[in-house]
Amino acid sequence: MKARVEISFRPGVLDPEAVAIQRALGGMGFAGIDGVRRAKVIDLDLSAADRASAEAQVRSMCERLLANPVIETYRISLAE
Repeated sequence: MKARVEISFRPGVLDPEAVAIQRALGGMGFAGIDGVRRAKVIDLDLSAADRASAEAQVRSMCERLLANPVIETYRISLAE
């Protein structure tokens, strides 16, 4: 089973890299950009027995290591 985790900052948390991207795009002549949000993606190959156990395992990974729950949110998607 394959799992994808998308991790991004919670609304209101300063993301200096996204601010730098927005400024750079504006400096390159791209107009009309009202905001930029950046996310990281982690792809995992799992040998879980079923979908429920795979999701529980990935959720535990996120809460313990992959995401900082104070400042980040995450979204899990699973595929066979």
